[in-house]
Parts: sequence; C-alpha cells; structure tokens
Amino acid sequence: MKWMLIGNSYTKLINTPVSPCSSLRESVQVYRDHCRMAKEFHQVKHQISLLEDRKRELLAELAGDEFVAVEMACLEDEFRVLSEENATLLNVHTERAQQLETLSSTNRNRTSQDSSST
Repeated sequence: MKWMLIGNSYTKLINTPVSPCSSLRESVQVYRDHCRMAKEFHQVKHQISLLEDRKRELLAELAGDEFVAVEMACLEDEFRVLSEENATLLNVHTERAQQLETLSSTNRNRTSQDSSST
C-alpha cells in the first residue's frame, strides 16, 4: 500500500504495496514492514471506528439519562408544590369543619334558649 502524508492524515493512494526488489534483502524487509504496518493501521482504524460507534451510543444514552433527570426534577418540583397545596387544603378543611361545628353548636344553643324562653 502506498500512503501520502497530507496535513495530519494519511491518504490511501494504492490498495496494494509496491512489490519489493527481491534481489535486495533490505527492499524485502521494507516491504514486509510496510505490509505489517498497513495491517496494524487497518486494525487500529477499525478499533477507532468501533470506539467511535460506542461513544455515539454512550452519548445517546447520556442524553436520554439527562432528559430523564430533568423530567425527574420537574416531577419532584410538581410533587412538592402539590404536597404543599394539599397540606394547605387540609388545614383549611380542618378550620372550616371546626367553624361549622362552632356554628352548629351556637345555633343549637340559640335554638334551645329560644325554645325555653317561649
């Protein structure tokens, strides 16, 4: 495989390495090294691709978790507000029941007094 350095990335020019000059031991060694490095490069590139896919999955999960956390916070706030409102309504109900009991008692006393005075 032939590669050309452009900026910070390698661009693939040819899919197969240039055959070595078999009469030169150094050429054969460079060819073998090149094949080994090209294989390692593709393995690393594949691993990077898998890691990037996993990163996207985790980011999507995180976004989902963040949405759930925001939703939970909103629900907790709503629950707190409704609980406070419920407590207020229970207090008002208790006060009104006491007022009703007082008025009923007063009305009974007046009715009793009116009946005994006639």
